[in-house]
Amino acid sequence: MEKTDKIYVAGHNGLVGSAIFRKLIAEGYKNVLKFDKKAFDLREPESVEYIFSNYSIDYVFLAAARVGGIMANSQYKGSFIYDNLMIQTNVIHHAYISGVKKLLFLGSSCIYPKFAEQPIKEEYLMTGVLEETNDAYATAKIAGIKMCQSYNQEYDFNAISLMPTNLYGPNDNFNLINSHVLPALISKIHTAKIENKPTMEVWGTGEARREFMYVDDLADAAIFLMNNYDSHKIINVGVGEDITIKELVYTIASVVGYQGDFIWDRTKPDGTPRKLLDVSKLSNLGWQAKIKLEDGIKQTYEWFLKNDYSFHAKK
Repeated sequence: MEKTDKIYVAGHNGLVGSAIFRKLIAEGYKNVLKFDKKAFDLREPESVEYIFSNYSIDYVFLAAARVGGIMANSQYKGSFIYDNLMIQTNVIHHAYISGVKKLLFLGSSCIYPKFAEQPIKEEYLMTGVLEETNDAYATAKIAGIKMCQSYNQEYDFNAISLMPTNLYGPNDNFNLINSHVLPALISKIHTAKIENKPTMEVWGTGEARREFMYVDDLADAAIFLMNNYDSHKIINVGVGEDITIKELVYTIASVVGYQGDFIWDRTKPDGTPRKLLDVSKLSNLGWQAKIKLEDGIKQTYEWFLKNDYSFHAKK
């Protein structure tokens, strides 16, 4: 990408899109485009066609998606599969027909098979059953990857697909109903602290293992790959290390300053037993994550406190 190219970040208000947008501006890109989702609903073909017909877009970061944690994915399967299929289909297709030079699509590590061998290599995609709690979301994301690959193979459209691990950071969703595990724990542990609760309940056994990446690292990797990777084959983006949910809980409690005890609700699901990405492919290209988990949690908690945590926790 040249500094004067027109770059469209679809989903600029979200966790990932906002980080990519910030990083592009910080690196001196002059024409970074964003569009209000209230005015331009990416689920509607007419809205997407208008964007690509009226702006000479060179590059697209497709970060727009409907996302959520276990509860949201379980309760709103229809919305998850419809919204994601429509958003990605519209953006990928209109990017191609308008002559975009390159598109970057964001998949997710949660779409790998539930019992995939660890660490997870890129070739494990679609080699086993999906995690049932998010199979609708996963199916949509797999379709997006296949669309990028198919357009590349049939039309020579330069579209790459990244498989990020679990992400967290500024602009995350801290709503306890539909957020991912790390921001939900920050919100819940903070509430337990300010309400002086002696104990706090946590879903599951705490034994499931997860890998977490600070979203600014993902943004850095995305820009790096947009500039240095042109294969239609998916590529993992992660830190290469995982921890148990129990370890995560105690790390967050230490950052927040909560000194109570935790009660583990074993009637609630753990989700996939373990999820750690093999990032050797990305490492061999010369990129590695920089932000340590505890440092990232500290920065996320600071953002949470400065941005009206009560609104984010209840909305």
